Amino acid sequence: MAAALLAQLRVQNPGAATECIETHISFVLIAGARVYKLKKVVNLGFVDFTTLALRHHFCTEELRLNRRLAPDLYLDVLPVTGTPAQPALGGSGPVIDWAVSMRAFAQDDLWERLADRGALRAEHVDELVDLLCAFHQRAAVATPADGFGNAAQVRAPMTDTLRDLRAACRAPAEHDALQSLVRWEARAFDALQASFEQRLRDGHVRECHGDLHLGNVTLVEGRTTVFDGLEFSPALRWTDVVGDVAFMAMDLRRHGLPRLAHRFVNAWVERSGDHGGLSVLRYYEVYRALVRAKVAALHGARHGSAELQGYLDVALACNRPAAPVLFITHGLSGSGKSTWTQGLLEQCGAIRLRADVERKRLFGLPALARSDAAQSARLYSPQADAATHARLYALAERVLRSGFPVILDATFLAHARRQQARALAERLGCRFVLIDFRAGADTLRRRVVQRQGDASDADLAVLERQLATAQPLSPEEQAAAFVVVTDGDPPPAPHWETLFSRRDQ
Repeated sequence: MAAALLAQLRVQNPGAATECIETHISFVLIAGARVYKLKKVVNLGFVDFTTLALRHHFCTEELRLNRRLAPDLYLDVLPVTGTPAQPALGGSGPVIDWAVSMRAFAQDDLWERLADRGALRAEHVDELVDLLCAFHQRAAVATPADGFGNAAQVRAPMTDTLRDLRAACRAPAEHDALQSLVRWEARAFDALQASFEQRLRDGHVRECHGDLHLGNVTLVEGRTTVFDGLEFSPALRWTDVVGDVAFMAMDLRRHGLPRLAHRFVNAWVERSGDHGGLSVLRYYEVYRALVRAKVAALHGARHGSAELQGYLDVALACNRPAAPVLFITHGLSGSGKSTWTQGLLEQCGAIRLRADVERKRLFGLPALARSDAAQSARLYSPQADAATHARLYALAERVLRSGFPVILDATFLAHARRQQARALAERLGCRFVLIDFRAGADTLRRRVVQRQGDASDADLAVLERQLATAQPLSPEEQAAAFVVVTDGDPPPAPHWETLFSRRDQ
């Protein structure tokens, strides 16, 4: 029937590009400015489209769910009438099938194609973070009584996928990788079971996208747009919001873009404030990699085993925690701490905790909110300063215990604050690195005056107080510090490889 509909669309749209894209569960017919998506009559266990009523239901669900993120793309659900040999979209007579009607977009603008040609950029990732955080914030929330997101329900699709892959993995390397992942999963689930239950109680299980990989994000008129959310299984869609984050982070890795993956995860944590989600992120990343391995296995005849093995390799990489390191920054306002630690976190996968952001979060303010005089008096009082650093240390411990390096991004101009951070690292048994950012006073003044769109409230008056009261690094701190000089226009990028190769700390 799909071929017959495509033939009709070619006649109805002379001169327009027409094609049929086939997935394991759908036929997607593209005809000029419109797309028509039909569901295959299949039952694959995790999806059942075998009756007309089911296909109508899931078409309607697809429209509802995807209008949350792409209202301009998803237009309607249309009946297919006529006969399988001579079908018609719309029209009168008995309905033989249903199709989702969509607005077409350029296939070359899909993120997976942008990634393949090196055109996926940091600003695209940042835009997705903003979209995703807003989407999760307004998404419906599951309760424990709904049966979604409890520990057993989280584990079931993981173990089902591992079981299905046992039959698909025939090469010795595939079998060995899968066995390693089976052993890891058992240990990880035992350690995380209570966390899954707590995440559900805390409201982090929501009606999510459910299938957020690079093939389901595109640019429409230059704007990042998410489409093709998972409609066919409520149990797979109602998940921890970290599940969406994990899928995208994993797929960025699979496409050879680990720096963008690290940028994405850090930006999501900073924007959402959901630092606790990091404890379960790796479990969801492994699960998402295994799901894609299973999809690759379904297409094995066409793609061979390379894609399956590739996703198994990513799953293995995702389950390994990074080396425990606590980085702290030292430097006056305008010295480039946040600017240059962006490259550090993208290189090593650290989570950056910014004092400017967490201070405002403590007071219920958005990160970019500008504080008035009364707010500033509260925000920057000695009591607020102590509370902010206490929060930074508590979050740092939580993130480090979740298996991620941490960058504490604050001025750390007081010797006592630096010692508190060092003591935390010693207590947790992780490497401690002090990064000393330096720039001339004239450069600092110019940057503070020109700075826009940043969480920092520091102005010239704040900078002048810092210049007058900053406690210099001790000789011991100076000897161990990694110095970054940010004078110049533009200032030179730090050679972080030198930092990673050092063994003196």
